[in-house]
Amino acid sequence: MDAWTLTFEGWDPADEGRREALTTLGNGRFATRGAAPESRADGVHYPGTYAAGVFDRVRDEIDGEVVESESMVNLPHWADLRVAVEDGPWISADGAEVLEHRVALDLRRGLLTRRTRFADAAGRITVLRQRSFVHRTLPHVAGLHTVLVAENWSGNLRIESGIDGAVRNAGVSRYAALDGRHLDVVTTGEPDGSTLLLVARTRQSRLRVAVAARTTLEPGTAVDERSLHRRPDRVAHVLRCAVRAGEPVAVEKVVAVVTSRDGAVSEPAVAAVEVLAGTAGFEELLAGHELAWQQLWRRYRLDLVRHPAALATETLRTLRLCTFHVLQAVSEHNQDLDAGVPARGLHGEAYRGHVFWDELFVYPMLTLRTPAVTRALLRYRVRRLDAARRAARAAGHTGAMYPWQSGSDGREESQRRHLNPRSGHWLPDTSHLQRHVGLAVAYSIWQYYQATGDREFLSDHGAEVLLEVARFFAGLARHDPVTDRFRIRGVMGPDEYTTRYPGSDRPGIDDNAYTNVMTVWLLRRAEDVLAALEPIRRTELVESLDLGPAEQLRWRDVSRRMFVPIAADGVISQYAGAHDLPDLDWAGYRARYGDLSRLDRILEAEGRSVDDYQVSKQADVLMLFYLLSADELRALLGGLGYGLPPEAIPATIEYHLSRTVHGSTLSALVHAWVLARGHREHAVEYFERALSSDVADIQRGTTAEGVHLGAMAGCVDLLQRCFAGLETREDALWFDPHWPRRFGRLDFSVQYRHHQLTVSVGDRTVRVVSEPGPGSPIRVGSGDRLSELRPGEAVVFSASGSSGDPDAAPPDAVQAANSRSPRRGSSIRSPEPS
Repeated sequence: MDAWTLTFEGWDPADEGRREALTTLGNGRFATRGAAPESRADGVHYPGTYAAGVFDRVRDEIDGEVVESESMVNLPHWADLRVAVEDGPWISADGAEVLEHRVALDLRRGLLTRRTRFADAAGRITVLRQRSFVHRTLPHVAGLHTVLVAENWSGNLRIESGIDGAVRNAGVSRYAALDGRHLDVVTTGEPDGSTLLLVARTRQSRLRVAVAARTTLEPGTAVDERSLHRRPDRVAHVLRCAVRAGEPVAVEKVVAVVTSRDGAVSEPAVAAVEVLAGTAGFEELLAGHELAWQQLWRRYRLDLVRHPAALATETLRTLRLCTFHVLQAVSEHNQDLDAGVPARGLHGEAYRGHVFWDELFVYPMLTLRTPAVTRALLRYRVRRLDAARRAARAAGHTGAMYPWQSGSDGREESQRRHLNPRSGHWLPDTSHLQRHVGLAVAYSIWQYYQATGDREFLSDHGAEVLLEVARFFAGLARHDPVTDRFRIRGVMGPDEYTTRYPGSDRPGIDDNAYTNVMTVWLLRRAEDVLAALEPIRRTELVESLDLGPAEQLRWRDVSRRMFVPIAADGVISQYAGAHDLPDLDWAGYRARYGDLSRLDRILEAEGRSVDDYQVSKQADVLMLFYLLSADELRALLGGLGYGLPPEAIPATIEYHLSRTVHGSTLSALVHAWVLARGHREHAVEYFERALSSDVADIQRGTTAEGVHLGAMAGCVDLLQRCFAGLETREDALWFDPHWPRRFGRLDFSVQYRHHQLTVSVGDRTVRVVSEPGPGSPIRVGSGDRLSELRPGEAVVFSASGSSGDPDAAPPDAVQAANSRSPRRGSSIRSPEPS
């Protein structure tokens, strides 16, 4: 087994969609699913190419209601290449006998390889070997190399290499009722004898997309005929050549994909042709591509040492696969783009390519290695601040109201109707009431600043966004004279199931604990932001935002008198009144349906509603324990006059865990985090569930529609920040490891305040090495000890009391769940040369 290679053996049409998503190749600018080049969208295959930020809007009528939706556009199929024996049918896995089929994704090199042996009706066997890449550093370039061998026959081979513009958005069956036509082909052409050009334009956004493709045979192969075939929506070169049994024929296809959203482009068609004309051949391009991935893996190093061999290989491969796909969806190219983090990557059309709060789970992995990428992605939110302000004003609020789903221009893209495939009903969708996305934006800005110390970004961009989001949430909070508390009504929490109170015709619920507490956190961080700014910039912001003393006093008042629904037993309720709802007959429903991850669809098909029960799709209240340490949460609640005794934490975790169906891949991730301190074995189980989300396709079919970037990045982050206990706060890098012995030792690389660090974590020991080079010392700590670490030095922390089984919780571990309080008994050694 190889921890760097994901391999699929055998031809399995039922699994092709999952495989295509998991073998997607991309560079952050654009990505292409791993569909066989000869395939078409036919219910088995789904070729798809997507470019970051390329959206188009359509209008449809559903049940008499006009709905408008914006989607990331499926672009022309550049890899289009087919072969045939003589004048027979095109060879494909669907139309010929497949004798052998193997697809392998080399994560280390960013290379997809394929080997297939076909037998046609006449018994002629043809072997096809392919390699493909989307170039890591050349943002517009991709390559496909095909070797064909006539194994037991000689004769004529027909090769067709084209660019197919007859594509639609049809990758998600739930959207079948929506118009999937987003492209019109404007022109096709042949710039030279070996090059094709297709130019298309999106129908509403009017973006131009140009694809230029150069197809050549290896030197020495005689081409008997090359002809141009053109249709209104497709252009192709057809090559005919004589082949002999056992002699290979190599076909090289190099393409350039350019859109009118790309920088330094006058006209995409001209640019695509020029880029391609100056591009080397496949092998030379591949060498540069592999070097770029080698350098990137140095930054994103992740190794499990002394881990049981078979388990280590599988776990490590999946962790690297997660890292790989995140880095294909977002990259250094985002610094030149205005694009956010698509929740399902550039891997498929689920969620229509929209940006959600999933970015909250992606940024930590990026910030600690390539902070410039996080900064660029946060600028996507910064640029849409005015749209968020307009949305707030339209809703009768102040400040900035970020949308639950965001696309091209920052308006709310959440669907207002959604289909329940189980019942066939189109239902009202109120997910736009998940106002907490703005809290995630603000949280990410603050965490980026804590990790990087980037005062320029905070001063020029982040502070204004954070303050305007704080203004919005402070405005949402209304004073209740009965309780003398501030309350936030009519929203939805992260749960997503609970949309209204039973029998109510008003959508939304009141006092979602997560929303209320994070509002308090935000208002207190607003004070910190103002204090962190240089006086002149602070004065400018206060003046330009008209943030007067009276408003700041109100913010302080809200942050100290917010209502939080806490039950009499100390359990934090999900929202006001949640404890009054009945429990579901969990045993009965599990016996009847088995998997309850889509309980909302099950109950609706029965004529019931999840609104009527204490059920959650995913972590809601427990998100507080994911984002905040127990000490920080205790301090926030204490500042509101609420107590959080130690026993209330495990009680709250257990209460909500028993009522959650984990209908989101993020749910297992969050639960692994919150259980890590007190129930480590259970935490590992949830971690492994989250890690396998897409590889195992635990949601039964959703991986084919695009991977889940939040869960993928979150699993890598869970190892480093939860199990390894890494935290950035108080201008220092802190470690509080709770590392499972079964994982051996973790070695990983991070960047902190311009220091390249290698961290090794095993049991309760942490070793941090700073690479030699220039730079000021950084502070690294564990427990109640801090040390200065200079470039070229190392520091070791070892916690006492780590004898015995570290996977077993200490007696007070449940009470200390998720606590990052200073741990007495930690010892620190002086820095040592590395």
